[in-house]
Amino acid sequence: MAQLPEYVNVLYSGSSEKFDPGIIQSEMEKGLSKMRVGQHRVVVEQAAVLQFKTAEDSLAFEDWYFNTIRRIGFFTIPDARTGLPRSARFKNADIGTLEPQHGGYAVSKRSVTFEYLR
Repeated sequence: MAQLPEYVNVLYSGSSEKFDPGIIQSEMEKGLSKMRVGQHRVVVEQAAVLQFKTAEDSLAFEDWYFNTIRRIGFFTIPDARTGLPRSARFKNADIGTLEPQHGGYAVSKRSVTFEYLR
């Protein structure tokens, strides 16, 4: 399995995490609705920022995205809470907009959302 390249800094500060509870809900004529578990594993969405220290790193990342994971592939990232490796992919294969931070694109970033099964 591919791994997020080492030259990509993953910033989780200010990020968020959410998941779909995976339940099936039936409305009742009176009272509370009935609920049951529909999925045993749920999809978790983790927001993050990918930071690139050089313009070459941002170009190498695009090459990795198109040629290594072919836009839709899974890859290993560090978990935001535990730091342990986790298999994830980009939500909707979207790597966000490349935004310059300093001196043109010498330092840049992309806001992304990882998704994985819990």
